[in-house]
Amino acid sequence: MHQSKPIQLNERIYLIDCYDLGVAERTGTYVIQEEELTIVETGPSPSVKHVKKGLELLGISLEQVKYIIVTHIHLDHAGGAGLLLKECPNAKVVVHPRGARHLVEPEKLVAGAKAVYREKFSQLFEPVIPVSEERLIIKNEGDTLNIGPTCQLKFLDTPGHAKHHFSIYDPVSNGIFTGDTVGVRYEQLIPDGVHLFLPSTSPNQFDSDAMHRAINRMQEMNLDFIYYGHYGMTNIPNEALQQVSEWLDIFVREAKAVHAEQKGYNELAQRLVGIVKKYLREQGISDNHEVYRIIELDMEVSAMGMIDFLTK
Repeated sequence: MHQSKPIQLNERIYLIDCYDLGVAERTGTYVIQEEELTIVETGPSPSVKHVKKGLELLGISLEQVKYIIVTHIHLDHAGGAGLLLKECPNAKVVVHPRGARHLVEPEKLVAGAKAVYREKFSQLFEPVIPVSEERLIIKNEGDTLNIGPTCQLKFLDTPGHAKHHFSIYDPVSNGIFTGDTVGVRYEQLIPDGVHLFLPSTSPNQFDSDAMHRAINRMQEMNLDFIYYGHYGMTNIPNEALQQVSEWLDIFVREAKAVHAEQKGYNELAQRLVGIVKKYLREQGISDNHEVYRIIELDMEVSAMGMIDFLTK
């Protein structure tokens, strides 16, 4: 696959396309060029070759990498951490306290992903390599990490998508790396002038109230930028947070209706795709737009998470 050049987002942050699922503009790795070179998210293991190539194109050696931060331990964000770490001799992995043991012993995580992705699992995620405990740094709510003389990253505990999820505030850009907590941004629609932000409610720790609290917390921060796990940066954070909050209410409403009718997640996924299509049609987006390749998958996984949440 053709490797696109890393995208420069500002004077010190770059975005490398991970080609997760073999799809461009789906999952990204961020490179923060500070004295202590820092990466946010690795993508799954098949993405590591793209991350390495991206670093090479930026003129960065693997020896220079000091920190690899994962917002949470879902395999599309952190699955490649063990593989990448093997080649970054001076790096440590920074993780949420609830995620650390799953990086050390990934068996449970792998089993969970196999249940969702079934026969596609090995092609999408193998190999999942454990991270040794001495190469982990755990960050709790309010903890910081100095990565340069004028940059102290701050970690915020932000459950909702997963209990093992933090977000990372970057004071230099007044931006935040949000993983999946406050939704997904669809880069594929940007050329059409459409900014779409949908919640990510995948199994099995989705919690709508916690997600709303995380969204509200970020709204109060008066941010200038949000850096999404999927995918890219927005410079309209308040609009993005407002939109994802509204969509979250729609998602939960539909999930409750489907659950009350005793129908399954397939029915819910179809309804959600229908609602999103109607909305995008009004924005001039055709029903056969390439973005639906991703939206349909996202709605399937989000529907599973919501039905799971309501069943509990």
